[in-house]
Amino acid sequence: MAEPATTISEPGALPVNFETHPSRYRHWRLTVADSVATVTMDVNEEASIRPGYRLKLNSYDLGVDIELYDALQRIRFEHPEVGAVILTSGKERVFCSGANIFMLGLSSHAWKVNFCKFTNETRNGMEDSSAHSGIKFIAACNGTTAGGGYELALACDEIVLVDDRSSAVSLPEVPLLGVLPGTGGLTRLTDKRHVRRDLADVFCTTAEGVRGQRARDWALVDAIVKPQNFHEYILERAKALAATSERPKAAAGVVLPALDRVTEPQGFHYRFVDVRLDGATQRVELTISAPDAGPPASVDAALAAGAHWWPLQMARELDDAILNLRTNHLEYGVWVLKTRGAAAALLATDAFLLEHRDHWFVREVIGQLRRTFARLDVSSRSLFALIEAGSCFVGSLLELALASDRIYMLNQPAAAGGPELVLSELNFGLLPAVHGRSRIEARFYGDAKLLAEARAAVGSRLECPQAESLGLVTAGPDELDWDHEIRLALEERSALSPDALTGMEANLRFGPGETLETRVFGRLSAWQNWIFIRPNAVGEAGALKVFGTGRRAKFNRDRI
Repeated sequence: MAEPATTISEPGALPVNFETHPSRYRHWRLTVADSVATVTMDVNEEASIRPGYRLKLNSYDLGVDIELYDALQRIRFEHPEVGAVILTSGKERVFCSGANIFMLGLSSHAWKVNFCKFTNETRNGMEDSSAHSGIKFIAACNGTTAGGGYELALACDEIVLVDDRSSAVSLPEVPLLGVLPGTGGLTRLTDKRHVRRDLADVFCTTAEGVRGQRARDWALVDAIVKPQNFHEYILERAKALAATSERPKAAAGVVLPALDRVTEPQGFHYRFVDVRLDGATQRVELTISAPDAGPPASVDAALAAGAHWWPLQMARELDDAILNLRTNHLEYGVWVLKTRGAAAALLATDAFLLEHRDHWFVREVIGQLRRTFARLDVSSRSLFALIEAGSCFVGSLLELALASDRIYMLNQPAAAGGPELVLSELNFGLLPAVHGRSRIEARFYGDAKLLAEARAAVGSRLECPQAESLGLVTAGPDELDWDHEIRLALEERSALSPDALTGMEANLRFGPGETLETRVFGRLSAWQNWIFIRPNAVGEAGALKVFGTGRRAKFNRDRI
């Protein structure tokens, strides 16, 4: 089925900018009182990120979610006193109606998939902060909570629904749109809330949803509260959740300034991250620089450096680069990851992070690194790491290589200028991948002997033969063969089907065992990706296309 002549991600559209600031929010309000932050969704219907649709009933598009992501980042770093976040609506009788359906109907396939991926990552980030940062979330559903709106609530620690005899929670995507809930709804029903499978089946095929006591009985919400008591109950629960947090009540936050990015036709550049676009080969060269110097003398000095401290600034820059590439440069399917800089300074920084990991600011910096590196795990791009002369694939930056599909290391002695690889303790659990395990553990499928050998090498400067013997690199061409073998490997990769590579990489990266996150990104997203291109959803008479027109969807009844 051909896409409509005009789509949201049509060529020539202005690139998406993932940076914003509360002063520029059009859809959310962020307020902080004592230890509780309130993030209020009040969507401006006319302020869609692309023309052609209105954001009715607190529905959201990518622009709305970019603001939510920014608000969460501000809470993490600028408001260390916050231990609980209330997510609620500024509109009467509607919490959120989910992703804007008309936006989805106008969108190209790539736009829909990337939009769902970003919203998934934002909601996973909420759960990450709940698990690691001491920030708890409560969804104050003060009205109808449908589709992606309920999925947003599902990402919270508690869901409270107003008991006004009309407000319901629902996942109406299957009966109304012929697609799946796109932001983890099905997975969180079973894995997180343990909703009984038969009840979940009824719920997900009932367009009008479930309200009141039945919603509570089915474990779809944690509490139902009458309208006259709703605000007081929410505030009491938020304060109780905040009281369990170890985040400091009197600490000063760290302001997150706008990133200094220089954009050119051949790429874009930050202080520590450099992106070069090779249009002829449709490859990206992504180079990350190690810190110029060792860590600050103390945590107070790190706080004084604030957002300009290397691990935080580098992680924010890399995060922005990944989002920019995924959304604005779809045709660049192979990313070549490189590093440069001094190993000693980076290893000292890793040691500082490890030593002070219980301090709120250092903990948040580690969280930023963890979530940023996890974006690589779920990016539908081929990732090749090149460890060559001048590289700094050591410690935390080695995670970039371990996240890659292949790792090539130049086989040249260090005495002759060849590279060295160094493991640090940060590679063994502090920065887990999206599957919840360290990348080194996942690399060896938890094999105790191989892991022990790798851990015994922590701090050692490993040349290529040693790295190969430990299973840390894919191949080690020598100086004579390096250029030829790398060129051949990259050309062969670029010649393969992007669709097949996306499916292959996702299956191989996640490995054995599943978590909520891998089920969302590996299983649910894969099915949604397929459903998004099927005529039953996006054909001329598909459910997603005819929604709101008064026409009934026409389905091909073959079960495939």
